[in-house]
Amino acid sequence: MTVNGCRLRIGDDEGQVSVLIIGYLLISLLVLTVVMAISAVYIEHKKLLSVADGAALAAADSFSIVGGSGGPGMPLPSLSGPAVQASVGDYLDRVGAGGRFSGLSIDPGTGAPDGRTARVVLTAVVRPPVVSILVPAGIPITAVADARSELTR
Repeated sequence: MTVNGCRLRIGDDEGQVSVLIIGYLLISLLVLTVVMAISAVYIEHKKLLSVADGAALAAADSFSIVGGSGGPGMPLPSLSGPAVQASVGDYLDRVGAGGRFSGLSIDPGTGAPDGRTARVVLTAVVRPPVVSILVPAGIPITAVADARSELTR
């Protein structure tokens, strides 16, 4: 076809737009997959942190009273590492956390570092959707929570 002395070829660009559309679609799917995986890990970490907070509060309540150096005749709460670990284990069993998290375990860092603060360190494994094909072992997450025993009048 000739228009004003110029030859127009109809159909020269045919098919090139579809290649761009397919490319953009693949990039969009990749971005969507990464966002889903990051969101899944973030949400599971927040859930694990919530359980660790509850376990730390339960462990902080497992104190014993010792006559103390907080003043004349002032008793002080005292925590022991084994009692904190036992309390955390009991709490996790009561709330059924083992069924909600894959590979849930109490880290050896769980205890009472200063005798008054219960430190809870929990680890678990997250298997995000779609990305679990690339990471079959899952993504390990850790949550740390502290709770301190205080006596007030």
